[in-house]
Amino acid sequence: MKEYIDASIFLGMHSTDEKTRIACKNYFVTRLNDQVGMSLEQVGKCDDVIWQYSRQEQDAYYPFMDNLHTIMNILRLAYDEKDIQEATTNPDLLDLSIADRLTAGMAIARGTELYSLNQKLVGKEYVRSPEASKELSFPLDLEDLYQQSLEVRICTQE
Repeated sequence: MKEYIDASIFLGMHSTDEKTRIACKNYFVTRLNDQVGMSLEQVGKCDDVIWQYSRQEQDAYYPFMDNLHTIMNILRLAYDEKDIQEATTNPDLLDLSIADRLTAGMAIARGTELYSLNQKLVGKEYVRSPEASKELSFPLDLEDLYQQSLEVRICTQE
């Protein structure tokens, strides 16, 4: 595995900003058959955001999310000792919040790139952001669920 994502990329697929939404959606469409990693904390952040929406909106959102997590090989990973050591000792991370340090530390310690829209991380050498282009589509059944899930739109600005 060579790429990790944070919650901003997953939630970005439902951004109110169309350029961000398309860039994040395309990230997943083009990696549907690949393996990416995501910390359990970042998975929880996604749920925390979605649980703020009405039951009806959650019911529109979760079928897509559940199916994407089933189809795509997204490894949901706990932090290990090396991740925590990197987060707490790397001088490049000391100006970040502990949550951002753990996210970045995990990617650095495991030798992967981190994809993020988090403005506190963007611009660091180990962080990439998806770029906008023409909107791509998921396979038909998943695309239908995605379109239904767009009942939920998220302001992804921090």
